[in-house]
Amino acid sequence: MIIYKVGDEKKAVCGVCEALRMVSYQLRDVPFDDGSGIVKNIIAGVCKTCGNVAVIPFQSVPAIKKQLQVQRKAVESRVPAHMIDLLNLASAELGATPEFVPLLLKYYIHQLASNPEAAVRLVTLLTSELATGLANKRLSLKGREIGNDIEKLKGLSQIDNTTELLKGVVLMIHNDLLVEPDAQRIALLKSFVATVA
Repeated sequence: MIIYKVGDEKKAVCGVCEALRMVSYQLRDVPFDDGSGIVKNIIAGVCKTCGNVAVIPFQSVPAIKKQLQVQRKAVESRVPAHMIDLLNLASAELGATPEFVPLLLKYYIHQLASNPEAAVRLVTLLTSELATGLANKRLSLKGREIGNDIEKLKGLSQIDNTTELLKGVVLMIHNDLLVEPDAQRIALLKSFVATVA
């Protein structure tokens, strides 16, 4: 692995100029492509023609990974033990192990956050007997977008409490996969399981 120092120069393809250009390695604040954050003060190859970052050397990857980890917001909640069992059963129905549960939850939360009609159904699901019980199991979700999706879903569903929202999502998963199986959704999720297994 080549280690670049500030001031080193080499040729690299610049995405802005769309040509091979001379770059100079400098300390720069580099934003993520999706606009979700910025990595401060890393060594990056800056195009000497347009001044934009053209290349990031491998030595800067650990700093980028560290910033990504900081951005991964964890959503923690306590739910009744039977809710975890419902998620494990739904995961098994898809041919997956309990390790698939966080992905299943994140998928549902993301889908519901962009579907106002379905989001409103969560309130109705929370009136069922399965929505009650002593909250004695921890439910943890991590991801860069999970916090945003949950906030969006709270607005659409009018459920302000994160725990209640997650309970509603669990009950929707239970309904869609086990009570009134949605064949199309199950097929989609089974293909998703096949790609991550």
